[in-house]
Amino acid sequence: MISPPSPRRWGLHAGLLALWFVASFGVVFFAHDLQFVVANWPVGFWFAAQGSVLIFICIVVVFAWRANRQEGPEPGFDGKSYARYKRTLDRRFAVYVICLVLFLLALAVAERIGLSKVWVAGIFLSATLVLYAVIGVYGRTAEASEYYVAGRRIPAIYNGMATAADWMSAASFISMAGGLYLQGYSGTGAQAGGLAYVLGWTGGFCLVALLVAPYLRRMRLYTVPDYFAVRFGGRWPRMIAAFAAVLCSFTYVVAQIYGVGLITSRLTGVHFEIGILLGLGGVLVCSFLGGMRAVTWTQVTQYVVIIMAFLIPVSWLAYKQVDNPFAPLVYGQQLQKIAAMEQQLRDSPQEQQVIEEYARRARAFEKKLQDVDGSLQFERQELRRQLRALGDMKADDERAVALRRELAAVPKDAPSARESWTRAAAENWSRAKPLGGMPNHATPFAGDPSGTAEQKDAFGTSRLNFLALMFCLMVGTVGLPHLLTRYYTTPTVAEARSSVAWSLVFIALLYLSAPALAVLVKYEVMAHLVGQPFDSLPAWVAQWARDPSLLTVSDVNGDHILQFAELKISPDLVMLATPEIGGLPYVVSVLVAAGGLAAALSTADGLLLTIGNALAHDVYFEGDGDKAQAMRRVMWSKFALLVVALVAAYAAAQRPAGILYLVSASFSLAGAAFVPVMVLGIFWKGTTRAGAVAGMLAGLGVTVYYMGINLPAVRGILGLAGEGLWWGIQPVSAGVFGVVAGLTTTVLVSLVTRPEPAGTA
Repeated sequence: MISPPSPRRWGLHAGLLALWFVASFGVVFFAHDLQFVVANWPVGFWFAAQGSVLIFICIVVVFAWRANRQEGPEPGFDGKSYARYKRTLDRRFAVYVICLVLFLLALAVAERIGLSKVWVAGIFLSATLVLYAVIGVYGRTAEASEYYVAGRRIPAIYNGMATAADWMSAASFISMAGGLYLQGYSGTGAQAGGLAYVLGWTGGFCLVALLVAPYLRRMRLYTVPDYFAVRFGGRWPRMIAAFAAVLCSFTYVVAQIYGVGLITSRLTGVHFEIGILLGLGGVLVCSFLGGMRAVTWTQVTQYVVIIMAFLIPVSWLAYKQVDNPFAPLVYGQQLQKIAAMEQQLRDSPQEQQVIEEYARRARAFEKKLQDVDGSLQFERQELRRQLRALGDMKADDERAVALRRELAAVPKDAPSARESWTRAAAENWSRAKPLGGMPNHATPFAGDPSGTAEQKDAFGTSRLNFLALMFCLMVGTVGLPHLLTRYYTTPTVAEARSSVAWSLVFIALLYLSAPALAVLVKYEVMAHLVGQPFDSLPAWVAQWARDPSLLTVSDVNGDHILQFAELKISPDLVMLATPEIGGLPYVVSVLVAAGGLAAALSTADGLLLTIGNALAHDVYFEGDGDKAQAMRRVMWSKFALLVVALVAAYAAAQRPAGILYLVSASFSLAGAAFVPVMVLGIFWKGTTRAGAVAGMLAGLGVTVYYMGINLPAVRGILGLAGEGLWWGIQPVSAGVFGVVAGLTTTVLVSLVTRPEPAGTA
């Protein structure tokens, strides 16, 4: 049984949780009333982007300091030998950082004196992957404690770095700044986002520190499902927890492998699918050979690459625009300029022409949808007539080739035409809005609480979706198995608390800079790209436009001048293209791509390890045994990891939903499946096995149902009309309903059932 906090620490818990609630939900709820500007900063925006994150750091640091002082040294822990061990690690780490910096400088010099870009990219990619592989081979092990929890001897600061690398996935590195670029403070009325990711993915660590990590570390477990077996006993709690761990981790890892393919193909020029396989080799060589031991030290090295790759471009952009490299401190003044340019773009006659043209195209597609068969037949006949006319007139070949391409692109049958035209109509309507459908960057929530009834309703729905998404990201953080397992690797409970604090500090270095990057890139686009003639656009536009899923530019109104609404940028592009946007040397572009690759690889390592361990340790073998069985369990974990990696690679190659959506969905699943039962099991002795089983099934079931029933394909198959949303909350935040269902069910069932002795069947 887990020991809950002593009475003297209940006050500390309560006070820090109250501060966490005010700094997150309180600040967001009243964000519309905090729009006054202080020192170039809209106060509401500053709190959501930076102020609350700094408060979260203070919370976890204060908690670790106070709790560790009250507990004192752990019995049997050899502090002197541990200090010597840390000094050795510190020296090795310092040598690594110095060598990495010198390597980058050498590549920059080589590029300057004529080394081709292909060689620069190839050398850097090869060097980083070889480094990860060497660590994987050096850390290979078949010993259970080393494979599952790195021997429980990772110091807090290095475990914090490894956790940060594990945490800062492709979503954080590649997509978060891009999401903030497109969504501003809170996203659109139909889809929350923006600063909800910053608040959710940092505020959740307060809950990890106060409610979960120290208590799980005290139990000396190997996996998260182990907790459910030890706390509640029997087979079903472990089985359900293992299934949930596989489900949420698989959803998460598909997004990471998608990011691996995107970056590797960008870095090497190979096809996307080949890029996935190349990156997957780097993942497997660490997690397959050495488990948590190799993955931990690989992630420490990857963190340095990630943070350098993010901070160098954003610092350069800040210096270029405002003569100060400390981007998080100074980008507020660019917010004011962006607000003025947003108003100019809304009033621009040229922008209005683009909007009207998109609306005309949307109406044309809707007209086709009124008679799909007739429209399809007419379109084919018209294109063939034009081809015949061109042949009779002996027109130029280019026009004929273009018409043949249009004819080949016409949908083959009525169902595919209906799907294609419906999608095209929706796409054109989404762009037939001011700023291409993007919200004002610093304005919280859609609508207006003082406007018409429709505007008030839009405001309420937008704010509710923001709060729901933030809640799911925070609670999901507490439940993610690959994150919680990281705190099993520290030598003591006190080090686990300190490790959570270090994790958040290292994560905040990127999360405080991501909003700055989004603002600086948006200013660069609005001030220096929009309004340029199409034949004078910078080279990076043509380069990235080769992939229409990342960047499209089209002269919609025919004036040969780029308007803001004629430019469509994917969120996955903003970070990767920042070096080119800022005019930095190519070696920095390679560093950014390598940083994104490291972010995706580090998270994929942890996730695949979690899935393999859940399948082998928790499902197949179910717990401890003799040494021979422990070795067989490790081998089965490696086999399961390999199979899951190949399945995830196949799923990622199908180019599923965006990285941010997949990652957010996994947080909803993890939060609903694990957190209510886990926290109740720690703090309430009355939680029973039946309550735990019912609570996990209810939470997971409600979340999966809400996500599934709102998929357009599912609604079409079932013949359901309209939206299936509850209170307007989007499916990505389904965990808000799952957590409530899991918590309520666990409490009610536990109240009517008896606690069973742990370990009984």
